[in-house]
Amino acid sequence: MELFDVYPLFDITPVKGEGCYIWDDKGTKYLDLYGGHAVISVGHSHPHYVERITEQVKKIGFYSNSVQNPMQKELAHKLGQLSGLEDFTLFLCNSGAEANENALKLASFHTGRSKVVAFQKGFHGRTSGAVAITDNPKIIAPFNAKHEVSILPLNDIDAVEQELKNNDVAAVIIEGIQGIAGIITPDASFLEALEPLCKKYGAVLILDEVQSGYGRSGKFFGFQHTNVKPDLVTMAKGMGNGFPVGGVLISPMFEASYGLLGTTFGGNYLACAASLAVLEIIEQEKLVENAKKVGDHLLSKLVGKAEIKELRGSGLMIGVEYHEKIADLRRKLLFEKCIFTGVAGTNTVRLLPPLNLTIDQADFFLKSLGEIPNS
Repeated sequence: MELFDVYPLFDITPVKGEGCYIWDDKGTKYLDLYGGHAVISVGHSHPHYVERITEQVKKIGFYSNSVQNPMQKELAHKLGQLSGLEDFTLFLCNSGAEANENALKLASFHTGRSKVVAFQKGFHGRTSGAVAITDNPKIIAPFNAKHEVSILPLNDIDAVEQELKNNDVAAVIIEGIQGIAGIITPDASFLEALEPLCKKYGAVLILDEVQSGYGRSGKFFGFQHTNVKPDLVTMAKGMGNGFPVGGVLISPMFEASYGLLGTTFGGNYLACAASLAVLEIIEQEKLVENAKKVGDHLLSKLVGKAEIKELRGSGLMIGVEYHEKIADLRRKLLFEKCIFTGVAGTNTVRLLPPLNLTIDQADFFLKSLGEIPNS
């Protein structure tokens, strides 16, 4: 039997990771500025993370949500403290797409409506409801398309109000920073106008922080660069540092009832151990602050370069858009300089490293970038 061939693969087989580095099966060391697609938040194989999961699996790895798991409450408490959303409640699941699906369901249950407003270039996942609100026709199968969704231009508040005026919109969903699109941040004024507009017309405001959350932007959540307080916040990726974990933060206006939401694996003992370890490391090592410091350093050194069309993002979520296509640049970074980066479209390099990236490691990237001739 072979694998279902849906991923274009680099000819690299990672076998070891430590901090911001990985090693392949040939012993080559790579600087990881991609973090496995923004997943590695506290670094590869962090000792505290490894210890937490190892000790937990020695005790119990899994039981269903039909029994009490005190670690879930511990995680909710710690997450509330670090995010500043202590009055919210937490629903645990397994992925960003699942988090968004459950947020949409909560909004629909709460309002009794079915329509959703999303935004151009947004990405919210590949499950049925999540893919329907994602602005990418290539991944929407006929089965996924049976939803009431309006995809509107980002930052066009008048277009949003026109949709909301019909009083049939359950939710407006928006990324704190659009990741797949190439690190595009909604205007602060737009986000701050969305919140009262949703309240006025009875729609739920969902902030998708799957990629931009957990300190990556230099704040705990991307939307916290503004004065917005959403109704629901979705998260995953950096939450488990590689262990599959997702969650929805739920404002007090929602009322829980037995059977409203559910999941088999969500909030299991190992997921909670991984998530608690991540939060403990983020707090102890001040990684949110480090993301801002190192991100500001990178942006300051990249600004003004003639070959760069636009710099976007904040913290360690950075898009570097070039005038020319960057496939060759990215290949040279990877195979000649041993540096992993991400990509968006054909012209944008995406930097999504672990949040413990150092200034010296950032400077190594900048030096390597300068050594690659312009194509």
